[in-house]
Amino acid sequence: MNIIKRSGAQVLYEGDKIKTAISKANMTVPENERLSSAYIDAIESHVRGECEKLGRALGVEEIQDMVESEIMKHGAFNVARNYIKYRYIRSLARKANTTDKRILSLIDCQNEEVKQENANKNPTVNSVQRDYMAGEVSRDITDRILLPQDIVQAHKEGIIHFHDSDYYAQRMHNCDLVNLEDMLQNGTVISETKIEKPHSFSTACNIATQIIAQVASNQYGGQSISLTHLAPFVQISREKIRKGVLEENEVVGIKATEEQITTIVERRLREEISRGVQTIQYQVVTLMTTNGQAPFVTVFMYLNEAKNEQEKKDLALIIEQVLLQRYQGVKNEDGVWVTPAFPKLIYVLEEDNIKEGTPYFYLTKLAAKCTAKRMVPDYISEKIMLQNKIDKNGNGNCYTCMGCRSFLTPYLDEEGKPKYYGRFNQGVVTVNLVDIGLSAKGNMNEFWKIFDERMELCHKALQCRHERLTGTTSDAAPILWQHGALLRLKKGETIDKYLHGGYSTLSLGYAGLWECVMALNGKKLTEPEGEKLGLDIMKKLNEYTAKWKAAENIDYSLYGTPLESTTYKFAKCLQSKFGIVEGVTDKNYITNSYHIHVTEEIDAFEKLRIESKFQALSPGGAISYVEVPNMQDNLDAVIAVMQFIYDNIMYAELNTKSDYCQECGYDGEILIESDENNKLIWKCPKCGNTDQAKMNVARRTCGYIGTQYWNQGRTQEIKERVLHL
Repeated sequence: MNIIKRSGAQVLYEGDKIKTAISKANMTVPENERLSSAYIDAIESHVRGECEKLGRALGVEEIQDMVESEIMKHGAFNVARNYIKYRYIRSLARKANTTDKRILSLIDCQNEEVKQENANKNPTVNSVQRDYMAGEVSRDITDRILLPQDIVQAHKEGIIHFHDSDYYAQRMHNCDLVNLEDMLQNGTVISETKIEKPHSFSTACNIATQIIAQVASNQYGGQSISLTHLAPFVQISREKIRKGVLEENEVVGIKATEEQITTIVERRLREEISRGVQTIQYQVVTLMTTNGQAPFVTVFMYLNEAKNEQEKKDLALIIEQVLLQRYQGVKNEDGVWVTPAFPKLIYVLEEDNIKEGTPYFYLTKLAAKCTAKRMVPDYISEKIMLQNKIDKNGNGNCYTCMGCRSFLTPYLDEEGKPKYYGRFNQGVVTVNLVDIGLSAKGNMNEFWKIFDERMELCHKALQCRHERLTGTTSDAAPILWQHGALLRLKKGETIDKYLHGGYSTLSLGYAGLWECVMALNGKKLTEPEGEKLGLDIMKKLNEYTAKWKAAENIDYSLYGTPLESTTYKFAKCLQSKFGIVEGVTDKNYITNSYHIHVTEEIDAFEKLRIESKFQALSPGGAISYVEVPNMQDNLDAVIAVMQFIYDNIMYAELNTKSDYCQECGYDGEILIESDENNKLIWKCPKCGNTDQAKMNVARRTCGYIGTQYWNQGRTQEIKERVLHL
């Protein structure tokens, strides 16, 4: 059994250290108040048992809390008081060097929490370590200086989560929709070098990857680009290739027919599209940004976004090539084709591609094939999104999310036209709904009272995010604010205007709706009483964001948080505060957003049907998923799910598995098992390999694919997922 030290390093549990600490406190009180050695042994034994029962590595502070509680239960109040006093004195002594120790532990690769914090960052790499070192300093400054102490304390206790405090010291925003169209059509500047409008599709793709890298290095969240913005360059290349073919024919004296010329031109054009798409895929996978990971980029594929029929046909050529290359995958170091994490792909289901006989159904079949093997693309229903995203003119809108699930709200520019690209999210604060539910102890009046208090706390934290960006000048990130990725401001001009009026958003996140409802009335979201209460809570959350927005002219929006490491942190805090509550805190994770619990036996269509009601009440972003087995030989079933998504829910995905063991060549599902210390590990079912460095594992976590493994809470959640199909 392991414990987690304050530095983040994981070591074996040593019961003798607990006995020694109790004994030292014991010797500071009169003899008649002391605990017997048998009692001390019993306390240590109980603590050990509780740790084993939880099935995860506990932090030192959690264990010491248990020790204090047990000393009190044995009636040795003076011993407990002195034990607490000793802890306090030691904590004061540690304050000066906690950050130093955490930095040193991550450099030496001993910090288990950091190792498992981000499923797409390798903490052994220098660039990642450098980012984490800067992050530790930022957290320290944020906690001591920049944030109010009630926000800091609430974050530490897991009442709320103040996201990305490792970037908060800098004036950086979260995520955005890159205005690639403006940058390609009107030029941009990268590293003080003017980039003109490209003269071919392949050059446009190359410039796009440079833009992606620059944007990723100047923010901390995800970015999205649309393939529609690349489509006009297909025609530019077509004309350029045609001119070249005619010149070649003239040189060699060939008189080709128009049909022959067109055939040659289109064949060469497809080759160029293939090269351009390959540039995007391989550049995104192999680029390493300043935060030590590949750019967190989403590629949007929406046929109806094209401006005319020719552009739509050219866009279809690009989409086809993107799907073909993603289906193939990328080669790992052994030359084996595996599933890459990025770019994330989103494919829009629309009237002319959703059914057999429609013009672009062939693309949908290819998307289904790609999903079955590589877990992407995800799917947006144009039909449902047009119903959900209504602007001030009363018109429906369809557009991409930022990163994995964060959606902007509809916005009209000064001419009254919808605007998506060039907009951004200021940041996120998430409320732990489970904590409110358990704190209320089944009393709904008490629940709403605590709920109101927590909403004000979240509001205060979100205002801190907004105020941190206020006054930011365009010079802080020229690629974003001066050269078109988001805006084209002058040097020295602030971004303040765009923090108001709906141009950007602030996200109120929420997590654990399933467990919150279970704590309040013992019902599941799949039961009528549970569903009603869950929807009532969601409506109340929206009432708060609407109230804040009306009062401040800032676009607050409700966001179904994609918790990764925080799902584990929240679970640990809840267990420490409330103990093990069956169906609520008996897992080492809590449920993301409104999701039906991963262990719930339910079919894919019913799951999507129920979750669609909650997704409609999460306008700032949310995604639903269904867990499926290997579907490569059953693409008709995949398409059936996609067609159901089109008719019933705005944004959804299918989760499958895509693994490879480098030891034996096994390419089936790598399994999760418990080792002798009750730690969850990954194991090849064919050869027994447990070395994570010698296997490729890809799993969907929080809406995107992770490939660098996960903490114990998230790993347990992955292990316990049931199939929905």
